[in-house]
Amino acid sequence: MRVAVLGGYAPSLINFRGAMLQAMVQRGHEVLAMAPDISDDTARALRRIGASPVEVGLHRTGLNPLRDAASLLRLTAQFRRLRPDVLFSYTIKPVVYGSMAARIAGVRRIHSMITGLGYAFGQGRGAIKFVAVNLYRLALALNRSVLFQNRDDRDLFRELHIVSPDKTTRITHGSGVDVDHFSLAAAPEGPPLFLCISRLLKEKGVREFAEGARILKARRPEARFRLVGPFDPGPDAIDKSVVDDWVREGFLEWPGPCEDVRPHLREASVYVLPSYREGTPRSVLEAMAVGRPVVTTNVPGCRQTVLPGETGLLVPARNPEALACAMEKFLEAPGLIPAMGLAGRAYCEALFDVRKVNAIILEALEL
Repeated sequence: MRVAVLGGYAPSLINFRGAMLQAMVQRGHEVLAMAPDISDDTARALRRIGASPVEVGLHRTGLNPLRDAASLLRLTAQFRRLRPDVLFSYTIKPVVYGSMAARIAGVRRIHSMITGLGYAFGQGRGAIKFVAVNLYRLALALNRSVLFQNRDDRDLFRELHIVSPDKTTRITHGSGVDVDHFSLAAAPEGPPLFLCISRLLKEKGVREFAEGARILKARRPEARFRLVGPFDPGPDAIDKSVVDDWVREGFLEWPGPCEDVRPHLREASVYVLPSYREGTPRSVLEAMAVGRPVVTTNVPGCRQTVLPGETGLLVPARNPEALACAMEKFLEAPGLIPAMGLAGRAYCEALFDVRKVNAIILEALEL
């Protein structure tokens, strides 16, 4: 079959969907990897795994009706020309406009994955959430099945009548992680390093990580705190001047973004992600695979990645003091670090191995 996979951010086709695309190719399907702004490096990486890169005119952020209408028309024309048998979309704009365009173009098998609810459902104003809910409702009615990364998101979509009770749904447990690529590494010796890897957005809990680091650094100056990740434009962005101030105060390291996070994970003692809500946070799965205990928030998407007291700790969202206290437990009892890290690796292998996740996705897509 000819399978179109549509995302809103081109690097995610390799970083998050590469193993899935490769599995589709190995099953004999022709795979079209579609996204806006596909760089030469991403295009080469897609061709290496046997997928064909296809550039689309779709803006990842913003709600401009005229611009989005133009995106819908362009996508419809592309689907008519490419004639895929199956469309699989993920993230809000590809799901909404991809599903609509595919139906108009006559694509019979349309499937979507909800990878998280993002700004519109979190910090977005009432009007933004209203628009998002109704766009999702319209688009997902056109889908044969809808895949969710956690049960909380599926239950919310049913509660809001975005998906009907009789709609076929599947829980994928995230996008999965390559447990061979992110191999187990012994916990480092020396002063503990608490690591957060994230786009620099408020909804990711980056401010709480910084404030928790400031609180704990004052009590335990031997502790180190490192934030890794890029700035991300949009209404939820954290300004660079704020991060510069944190670094200048001396309680936080920020080396910037990086292509390969494994060296940072190996240097870390504990992984921390104080997000407000997720689909299933990939960075947490990567940390677990490397053998690091996790401190994250007791919110949808995050809480199912941790077995509390066994693989890590859960804290309330938006609570820097609670976060600082949770991190301090690893300073008080450093033996927790290797023990929880090994338990987290085993949990990751059992539930979040990318091969198991991709098997769920491919079965749902009937490929």
